[in-house]
Amino acid sequence: MIPDRIIEQGTLTSNGSRSSVEVRIPWYRALPGSCIAGATLSIDGIPADPGSVRWGMNGKEFTFDELRDNTDEWWFPLDSAVLSGDVPAAADGSEHTVDVDLTLYIPYIVISENEVLHIEEHDTKTMKAVNA
Repeated sequence: MIPDRIIEQGTLTSNGSRSSVEVRIPWYRALPGSCIAGATLSIDGIPADPGSVRWGMNGKEFTFDELRDNTDEWWFPLDSAVLSGDVPAAADGSEHTVDVDLTLYIPYIVISENEVLHIEEHDTKTMKAVNA
């Protein structure tokens, strides 16, 4: 796992009430959308409303419910995904603390008869927001 490289430095964007950040896969192989079990986004300790959180990859945006059975879209190690949600971040030149929690399933590592490897990773970066 590569948790300290999940958040792409310098990618925080905001329109005032909704913010986004680019994230990288903390794994060495591509995963289908169905293996992206969830993520949270917090800025300066304020969590994004869970109902507003969206996952963008391959030019499309998804809720985590929409990803649950999605095996057509893949997240590749060289591609950034976009995690967004309703949480403020002023683009006024000030530094913001960005926290991302990510939950993934690794389908090809079976750990019991009915269970595959489940990983939970966290990353924190400090960066300035730019206007979306």
